[in-house]
Amino acid sequence: MSDSASKKQLIKHLEGGEAFMALEDFIDKIPFEKLGEKPCNLPYSFYELFYHISYAQKDILEYTTSEAYKTSKWPDDYWPNESAPQSKEDWGKLKKDYFEDRERFKNFILDADIDLNLPVKSSDNHSLLREVMLVIEHTAYHTGQMLIILRLLGLYK
Repeated sequence: MSDSASKKQLIKHLEGGEAFMALEDFIDKIPFEKLGEKPCNLPYSFYELFYHISYAQKDILEYTTSEAYKTSKWPDDYWPNESAPQSKEDWGKLKKDYFEDRERFKNFILDADIDLNLPVKSSDNHSLLREVMLVIEHTAYHTGQMLIILRLLGLYK
């Protein structure tokens, strides 16, 4: 498989819909008022999981593309302080930022001058391929949790 074909396949997985449901296929199935609910004593809400996915993607994007990357503090920076967004505008901005960052990541990956197997700008130990796979796996994992929350809230079958 050519490097270009490999990159296109990675993009398909990054977008979801291959081994896990694409976020855009269900992100708007939950009403704003339910974003902070933690059904069945789960330790996280739908909002917290999406915030976490979004933050991790942005962090890895910066890690792979910036020579001035600054390490985030785990776990404090990766999880929100609240179980729900403060406003509908905040929720809309989080979703918009997530999809814009994913688009930036896709464009970076597809750049013909970028080699998937070379180390990223911030590390001699991690390749772009490793970082893309990390985002895909991480998103898939938490996407499943978000779907479980939707099911427990009676919003998805």
